[in-house]
Amino acid sequence: MIAAEKAFNLIMGRPGNWGTEKVPFYETNNRILAEDIYADRDFPPFNRVSMDGIGLVFEEINTNRNSFVIAGLQAAGSPQMELGNPEKCLEVMTGAILPKNMDTVIPYEDISIKDGIAKINFFPKIKGQNVHSQANDKKRGDLLIEKGQKLGPAEIGILASVGKNRVKIASLPRVAVLSSGDELLDVDQTPEIHQIRKSNVWALRTDLLKKGITPKMFHLLDSKENIKTTISSILKNFDVVMMSGGVSKGKLDFIPEILEELDVVKVFHKVKQRPGKPFWFGVYKNKVHFFAFPGNPVSTFSNFHRYFLPWFYKSLKAKSQPLFKLKLTEAFSFKKPLTYFLQVKIVQTKNGLQAKPMMGKGSGDLANLLATDGFMVIPQNVDYCPAGSEFEYIAFRDVGL
Repeated sequence: MIAAEKAFNLIMGRPGNWGTEKVPFYETNNRILAEDIYADRDFPPFNRVSMDGIGLVFEEINTNRNSFVIAGLQAAGSPQMELGNPEKCLEVMTGAILPKNMDTVIPYEDISIKDGIAKINFFPKIKGQNVHSQANDKKRGDLLIEKGQKLGPAEIGILASVGKNRVKIASLPRVAVLSSGDELLDVDQTPEIHQIRKSNVWALRTDLLKKGITPKMFHLLDSKENIKTTISSILKNFDVVMMSGGVSKGKLDFIPEILEELDVVKVFHKVKQRPGKPFWFGVYKNKVHFFAFPGNPVSTFSNFHRYFLPWFYKSLKAKSQPLFKLKLTEAFSFKKPLTYFLQVKIVQTKNGLQAKPMMGKGSGDLANLLATDGFMVIPQNVDYCPAGSEFEYIAFRDVGL
């Protein structure tokens, strides 16, 4: 049995590599960028009007003269006009290129217009007011989005702005999700008293879908021959195998033995942690990564978020995220020499957001997850945590952090 920190490092030291692909920019939400994105022109590309109003020459404004004849209208998307007479003005629309020979925009709310003459009621304080200057944000050739960035609405807007119609992103792995055990039934079946419906694999599938992966689902019956045949085929057709159950000490837990027979190299089996002690991890032909989580639902849940997700993003060469920590609202103790994944609820306190312990009734208490938002990683050498103790927090629910 190895320490949880060592298990984490062993996994992270064996990242996957699934290459890259080019896809339409509008299909890249939540994907990891695999190329740098540069500005193809200045941001903004011209002196841009930032408010509807009139454009004029700032030096022409004085206390003796506050009226200007309107000589035309510069609309957004229209070619640049020119103000020939500085004693006149042009109406200008938000987003339009600033006409030549003018430098300041006065919004409609600060003027009154009658019979084609604009009268200034509130004078601008500075030259260049309400003009978004060319290259004020970024210059042509500037790096806008660095590879490794997770793409979202803002990034996709930038991709569109620079004309990046197809974008290189990190390819996603082919993932197989396996359940095992004769006691498990499909969701639409009615279980006998000694049976339960599958749930772990559906939780895993849902989380994988959020990452853009649609896994293939398999179920293994408690037959060594059936398990070996199925896994042998899966190893030839997938990049990641993820399963729940079959790795404990039961007489029907054949998985570790079968994986050894199939030449899947065991990196470790059993971790000094709770929940999830029987966790098994190995690699097949230095290519297929096999995550065999313990079968209890909280074990599967915590191990997926603690180990698989950081490994997944490292494999995609995503930019690393800073360690997120929270403080406990109340004291907590755990006196076994194990790393403990403490389920918590995020609550608002006078000291800001903190984590309230929600221990539940063990690793089989799936319902307790409904009342929690994530878990704190309590190190192996810590057996008492007073209120206010700060530890790493790993979220599995979005709560606005």
